[in-house]
Amino acid sequence: MLLLSGCSTVPDSIKGSSVPLQQDLVRVMNNPALYVGQQSRFGGKVMKVMNLKDKTRIEIATQPLDNGARPRIKNNSVGRIYADINKFVDPVDLDGHYVTVLGTIKGTEKNTIGQSLYNFLVVDIKSYKRWHTTQRVIMPVQSMNPWMFYNHPYNESGSRSNYWIFDPYWTMSKECDQVVDTILTK
Repeated sequence: MLLLSGCSTVPDSIKGSSVPLQQDLVRVMNNPALYVGQQSRFGGKVMKVMNLKDKTRIEIATQPLDNGARPRIKNNSVGRIYADINKFVDPVDLDGHYVTVLGTIKGTEKNTIGQSLYNFLVVDIKSYKRWHTTQRVIMPVQSMNPWMFYNHPYNESGSRSNYWIFDPYWTMSKECDQVVDTILTK
């Protein structure tokens, strides 16, 4: 059990210190004024990085978080937020990456996504974690033995025969269903 809990540990930088820690964007957006001043943790994909005069604003398409506070990248976005960092951050370090941000809810701000008017939740960031994207290839378990047992129903004499054959092309003769999976790592 201890080993399993170690796999889902929330990094210290985004643990938070308040209870409850707001993480449900849909609930918060139903009545944002109720949550102003509360600590929150949201994560997702950075869609845009804007360097303003005294801060960096990142637009995040948020996704639900797992037990380790990583965005569940296979889930659809549940909404967008503006996360304000009170310093300069080079856009190349965040643009297109997955992040989890910890901060205080400031309210909402209207802006657009494309030509559609959108209501963004604004969060003043205390700290954030940029996740590394790792792709892994999952292959089914296959026999590594090119020797195969062959059961031929009839041989030249008309009787059944069983024998071993060597198949030098055994890897080509098997279906290789591989799955490419993307995960977020520290």
